[in-house]
Amino acid sequence: MSDKLLKSFQQAYKNLELLPLLEQKELDQFRVNYGDEVIEELEQLVEDSPNGDGKIIFTGHRGCGKSTLLAEFSRRLHDHYFVVLFSISDTIEMSDVNHINILFAIAVNLMYEAEARRVEIPNSTKNALYNWFATRTKTEEIKIGAEASGGFDLLKLISTKLKADAAVRYEIKQEFERKVSDLVARINEIAALIQVATKKDILVLIDDLDKLELSRVNDIYRDNIKALCLPNFRIIYTIPIAVLRDKFLRPLIETETNDQVVVMPVLKLFEKGKSRQPNSQPRSEAQDVLCEILKKRIANELIQQKTAEQIVLNSGGVLRELIRIANECCRICLRLIRRKPGHPVIIDDDILDTAINSIRNDFAVPLGKLDYEILHITYQNFIPDDPKDPEFLDLLHGLYVLEYRNRQNWYDVHPIVVELLKQQGLI
Repeated sequence: MSDKLLKSFQQAYKNLELLPLLEQKELDQFRVNYGDEVIEELEQLVEDSPNGDGKIIFTGHRGCGKSTLLAEFSRRLHDHYFVVLFSISDTIEMSDVNHINILFAIAVNLMYEAEARRVEIPNSTKNALYNWFATRTKTEEIKIGAEASGGFDLLKLISTKLKADAAVRYEIKQEFERKVSDLVARINEIAALIQVATKKDILVLIDDLDKLELSRVNDIYRDNIKALCLPNFRIIYTIPIAVLRDKFLRPLIETETNDQVVVMPVLKLFEKGKSRQPNSQPRSEAQDVLCEILKKRIANELIQQKTAEQIVLNSGGVLRELIRIANECCRICLRLIRRKPGHPVIIDDDILDTAINSIRNDFAVPLGKLDYEILHITYQNFIPDDPKDPEFLDLLHGLYVLEYRNRQNWYDVHPIVVELLKQQGLI
């Protein structure tokens, strides 16, 4: 019995990895109907781009399901566009991301996808491009031939260098910082070759830019949004939701992208203020979606239904938090099974309470007096004194505060963080 129970919880724990659903097998196993309206909005902007080179900004809270949705979106458009989806975190060290290496990463990933799909680019042109990449990333030691394997070897090596070699990233930045138009011209050349060969327009989706620290986002977009909009094909950039509260960056981004900003909202479990009322009931359509997500990952016999519903309520409607809480519950159960072989173990309210205490302690560590004051005011008024305050934006970025959308936006404190306010005697 213990061995079977252990294997069941190990499978649930595996199912609850904090990773987006990128492969078709994962989508078939775990995806629920969520975010279709957002996909429709993205599709409209892509399909109806008047010049075929529209730039779209896609944002939302970390962990709200953007990566999974982008993967689904790329599959839907795959037959009609030459779609290139890549994660910036897989390509470049996140602490060193800048507008130059974002553009260089676009060039690398365009060529990589062209190789993967055996796009028929003349060998002489292809080798000239490979040599261009090689000289700028100190990879001249790789001898490039016309065969596809040579291209793959070079592109994989370049990707490794971009990720691991700060000196290469520095040299690329130094070379193109004052002549970004030369880099963009090379990107456009690659795109044009692919378009001619495939007879498809290019669509590039860059994921995980929303996971950058806000200071890095400032550096990238404040002075360089025009450069990122220069390639003459469609690109979707992700950004942190806190950027939309920046009084300088938001109008700049809206102007340069022709106001093509798409927000993926958090699932709203309660209407504004309803969660504070006695015996309030969550919105069934939101609760049902989140319960279905858990059901696809945790076998029914491993969790009490009422506890699953409490996990949903404590998530605040954020998919990442739902998975995070359930994951922590599984970790506790796996330890109990090993500690007490033969004893029945199930995710119940006691297990959930232990998991939430652990997560709450993680939330508490970085908080200072000013943070608690902002959280208190936000809890009371559903909005901070100043939504553009950098301290508030950090709390929004870190999921301490969640943004919900009606006709007017409003904010609430993460359900797990509310208890910290009670412990401080603030509510």
